Amino acid sequence: MTEQQSGFPRRDAEGRVVTLGDLLGVSLAGLVVGLFAVLLFDWAFASFGAGEFGRANGWLAVILPAWLYWEDFRAWEFGAARVVAALVAGAVSVVAGLVVAGLAAGLPSLLSGGLGAAAFTLGYAVVWFHGVRWLARRTG
Repeated sequence: MTEQQSGFPRRDAEGRVVTLGDLLGVSLAGLVVGLFAVLLFDWAFASFGAGEFGRANGWLAVILPAWLYWEDFRAWEFGAARVVAALVAGAVSVVAGLVVAGLAAGLPSLLSGGLGAAAFTLGYAVVWFHGVRWLARRTG
């Protein structure tokens, strides 16, 4: 695998993220940016009297990590390996996120949703990264 660019995350010639550390780093950075954006919007709406602070859905913070995952999905060649890996990673990460958000149900929805989004982000990155590579080797 030759590297396509020297930026972050590092990608190979096909545009796939090279290391799990890069995928986790960029997706968690996107999650933090998303949480900050949701926090700012929630604060702005609360200050205008359009609701109570902390009531925004923290799951919205998963938009940037999901975009990164979509781009990595597109970089893999067409085939069953990427579809199966994406479906399994999606199922595992949604369940993990819902469990974490459910355990934090007594907290404001901004915080419980943010924790669920964090569990989703971590779960998807790990399952997708290892799963698509394992399946691609198996199918060939």
